[in-house]
Amino acid sequence: MAIEVGVKAPEFELKDNHGRTVRLADFHGQKNVVLLFYPFAFTGVCTGELCALRDELPKFVNDDTQLLAVSNDSIHTLRVFAEQEGLEYPLLSDFWPHGETSRAYGVFDEEKGCAVRGTFIIDKDGVVRWSVVNGLPDARDLDEYVKALGTL
Repeated sequence: MAIEVGVKAPEFELKDNHGRTVRLADFHGQKNVVLLFYPFAFTGVCTGELCALRDELPKFVNDDTQLLAVSNDSIHTLRVFAEQEGLEYPLLSDFWPHGETSRAYGVFDEEKGCAVRGTFIIDKDGVVRWSVVNGLPDARDLDEYVKALGTL
């Protein structure tokens, strides 16, 4: 069960596709965070969603907002994926301990061994203000993210 709107977002510390450490706490008091979980790099729906974000990047990476995309892939896989698709925002690896952050947000599918499509908008105080969780085959609507960000 995904965490609910209105609760403090679970803290995390993950490596990005360049091996840099990224913490949710790094954005407290500075930026809202769009935290997007996706199953795997190089799969059709995931690639489509992440490239759609790339194409609208100024809406999701700016002075007020930071996009962070999380999968259970290794940082090495994420590096190649980002280079191949021209993704210039952080792709975070929840590879080891496997799915720890995905579990904390309630979006880890134990049977499949990966995160489902969960998105959480976290305000500058670290509180979840909006979320959506879709099944593995169901792409999310980016326009909904933009609307939710507009309410902060």
